[in-house]
Amino acid sequence: MEVTVERKMAEPRKVTAKKSGHPTKLAQGHSPEFRKRRAANWLTLGTTYAGMYMARYNLSMANAELSKQYGWDKTQIGAIISGALLLYGFSAMFNGPIADKMGGRKSMLIGALGAMVFNFLFGMGAYLGFLGKGQFLLMYFTVMWSLNSYFQSYSALSLIKVNAGWFHVSERGVFSAIFGSMIQGGRALIFFLGAAIVAALPWQWVFFIPSAIVGVLALLTYAVVRDAPEDCGLPELDVQDASSGDTEAVSVKYVLRKIFTNPVTLTIAAAEFCTGFVRHGFEQWFPRYMTEAQHLSLKSAVFAKGATGVVLAGIAGAFCAGMLSDWAFKGRRPPVAFIGYAIQVLSLAVVWRSPSLDWIILAFIANSFAISMVHSMLSGTASMDFGGKKAAATACGLFDGMQYLAGSFVGIGMGYLLEHFGWGSWGPTMIGFSAIGAVLMAVLWNARPQTSASSH
Repeated sequence: MEVTVERKMAEPRKVTAKKSGHPTKLAQGHSPEFRKRRAANWLTLGTTYAGMYMARYNLSMANAELSKQYGWDKTQIGAIISGALLLYGFSAMFNGPIADKMGGRKSMLIGALGAMVFNFLFGMGAYLGFLGKGQFLLMYFTVMWSLNSYFQSYSALSLIKVNAGWFHVSERGVFSAIFGSMIQGGRALIFFLGAAIVAALPWQWVFFIPSAIVGVLALLTYAVVRDAPEDCGLPELDVQDASSGDTEAVSVKYVLRKIFTNPVTLTIAAAEFCTGFVRHGFEQWFPRYMTEAQHLSLKSAVFAKGATGVVLAGIAGAFCAGMLSDWAFKGRRPPVAFIGYAIQVLSLAVVWRSPSLDWIILAFIANSFAISMVHSMLSGTASMDFGGKKAAATACGLFDGMQYLAGSFVGIGMGYLLEHFGWGSWGPTMIGFSAIGAVLMAVLWNARPQTSASSH
């Protein structure tokens, strides 16, 4: 079965300016002034998002320390993870229309300030010994981490919403790769900085330090980031996505209709559920897998090399996906995601069979490469294409929300499996979801965004 949505191809980087309320065509290409201002915008925004990643994946670095200090098993630690991912998933879907209405800049500021506060409060849990080590303290950590996740849900929506107004559809694959590499930089910092913090300082500092970093980046976002070129006195960019030629005002009704009545976006959402199970099953648990199943210290050279490989592979996966999508597949995203899912199946099969530590590290690296390919294509790029700049945040909220709802199952669910069946159950639980994702992307192989102008 093949789904094809035709799009009238426009000349790349066509720029329009508003005059008396009507767009007027300008010369082809971006002016030096536009490029300079856009660079300042996306560098600041991308750095802030990378900082948010530090304040999101730091829990994985403290996972074992929390168990050690409070005597909690994997199922109890998994409850913290599941609560947070579940709230993130629902929040992303709910906050998408809000971000489309209020704009990406304000949404990112709300998200960053919330992440700063609740990372700090999570770390403060270390001083609440009077609550004991039982359910009250576990509930405190679960609530604080869930509230952090609520505000974190604004970050991807904001990033996509802002970029949808600054990047033509023909540029988005490669620029999504650039953003993907910046995000991986945030992961790298928490893997390396987090390991050093946990080794040298009490575990709470792995939350205090990212909290401070996000606070500084929020100030930079307020000073530099703007929602669209016209907010900086520049001409509007006709991005030629699903919003092009659409004169209807942005409203909650508009964005919900735009996204939830489109079979392509609904199919991508189903695929992103599969992505979430694999991505979070891997990212939330692999540091603990290395310490328990492979008996590696987080301070060991082998772990450091493996973590470096995982991060670099994530960067490479985003760039490979962007270039393949823009250049080889002419703006189509599903074929690249299909390739990513296929690589996931193969790499997870290697983890399942666990032939040797060297092979497992290589499989981790390949899996990180593949996850980044899929994530950058679907949440990072397809949301802009099929949502259009008017509904990009809502599309991203649906895609990212489904991903995190699936991720909620790998918190307490994966924790229970690991507690009762060991690490041998880890790889097989993720393989089937990757295979389903590949099938869904094969169905959408030729899907493209349909502009309003081309639908009349």
